[in-house]
Amino acid sequence: MTKTILITGTSSGYGKAIAEHFLSHGWNVIATMRRPDNASFSGDTTRLRVLPLDVTSDTSIAALIEVAGPIDVLVNNAGVGAVGAFEVTPMSLVRQLIETNTIGVMAMCQAVIPQMRERRSGTIVNVTSSVTLGAFPLAAAYTASKQAIEGFTGSLAHELAYFGIRTKLVEPGYAPTTNFGANAIIPFDQLIPADYADFAGPIIEAFGKPALTTKESDVAEGVWNAIHDTGNQLHFPAGPDAVALSRAR
Repeated sequence: MTKTILITGTSSGYGKAIAEHFLSHGWNVIATMRRPDNASFSGDTTRLRVLPLDVTSDTSIAALIEVAGPIDVLVNNAGVGAVGAFEVTPMSLVRQLIETNTIGVMAMCQAVIPQMRERRSGTIVNVTSSVTLGAFPLAAAYTASKQAIEGFTGSLAHELAYFGIRTKLVEPGYAPTTNFGANAIIPFDQLIPADYADFAGPIIEAFGKPALTTKESDVAEGVWNAIHDTGNQLHFPAGPDAVALSRAR
């Protein structure tokens, strides 16, 4: 029987790559995003459904679950980014990060767990970031929003295993080809005050010339591996830089 995977945040980047990867392997794919009118996927899309979703809205989540039908795999990929000095990071921005990257993931998990528990089967994959694998400067609030999901998922994995539900973490590295920087809520340069310029300069320069990077396909393969893991592995770093960080811990 063909399985169904629901992926959040599929308008571009990792989410889109994950959707296309599973479509190419014959899965039924429910790709969600805030504005489905902008959806564009390559390959055979006969098994694709594109549905609207705002993970920060209880109403939006409930409407999605009502029309989605049975879900075998949930991939929580939707997220927002922010990089800059924490001193000048508005608390309104911190709340937006946590609302989407943390609470949004928890809300989606809570929405699909009942059906998986009743069937005694299912997999939940929470996509975090390589910032959880090492301490990165100028990313304090973003890191906090992702680290929370690392702890949340580890605990959740224990309680859901009792019902035959597997819970995994995929930790992508830095992919220059994604829209992470462009999609930041507040542009990076607005969160670097003059007093931080000398400190931030070398970091920004190094960020522009990374020794190792991640491709969108690395993350898609990481999710694929996580879903097909039959053991108790929780963490799946995705991309050469993320793997290197994980091994260095």
